[in-house]
Amino acid sequence: MTIRVVLADDQALLRSAFKVLVDSEADMEVVGEASDGAEAVALARSAAADVVLMDIRMPGTDGLAATRAISADPALTGVRVVMLTTFEVDEYVVQSLRAGAAGFLGKGSEPEELLSAIRVAAAGDALLSPAATKGLIAKFLAQSESSPGGERVHAERLAALTGREREVLVQVAGGHSNDEIAERLQVSPLTVKTHVNRAMAKLGARDRAGLVVIAYESGLVRPRGD
Repeated sequence: MTIRVVLADDQALLRSAFKVLVDSEADMEVVGEASDGAEAVALARSAAADVVLMDIRMPGTDGLAATRAISADPALTGVRVVMLTTFEVDEYVVQSLRAGAAGFLGKGSEPEELLSAIRVAAAGDALLSPAATKGLIAKFLAQSESSPGGERVHAERLAALTGREREVLVQVAGGHSNDEIAERLQVSPLTVKTHVNRAMAKLGARDRAGLVVIAYESGLVRPRGD
C-alpha cells in the first residue's frame, strides 16, 4: 500500500524539497501541502492521509494545536503525526508527544532518516529514534511542572494494567522494540504486541510515544542522570 503523506510547513521551499524526496519513493506519495496547522488538519481529513509531517512553529494555528485537533478527532484515528523541529533538543518536543504526535524528527536529518520515519510512523509499531526520544522525554519531564497532579492521575490509570503489561510498558519506555522486549521477557513478539496494544487501550494512548510519556509522568519510569 502507498503511504499517503501531508506536508505541513510555512516554508514553501522546504515543502518542495520534502515533496521531491517523498514522491521519489515507490511506496509513498505527497497528497497535500499546508502552510499552517488549520490547513494540515483539513488536508489530513480530505486527503485521507496516513502520515502528516508537521512543523511545530507555523503562523496562525501552530503544529501543536493542529496535532491536538487530529488526535481528538475520531475520524482521524489512523493518522500519525511526525513533528519536524529545527533543533532536536527542543522545549516543544514533549509537548508535541503529549499532544498525540507519534514522534519527532530534526529538520537537519538525512533523507534516509526522514523516509524511514514516515514508514515507521505509518506502521504504528515503533517510536521514532527510541533512545534519543526517550532521553529527551526524560529530560523535559524531569524539568516540567506544567501538569501538577499528573503523576497521581496516571498512577491511578496504571492500576488497570496487569503485571506483565507493566513490565512491557517499562521496556517500551526504555526505547526497546517488540523483538528486543520479547527476548528480554522470553515471550514471542506477537505476545509483546498484544500487551502493548492492551496497554494503549487501557491508558488511552494513541501509540508507543504516548505510552512513553505516560510511563514517565506516572513515575513508573524515572529519568536517569546519565
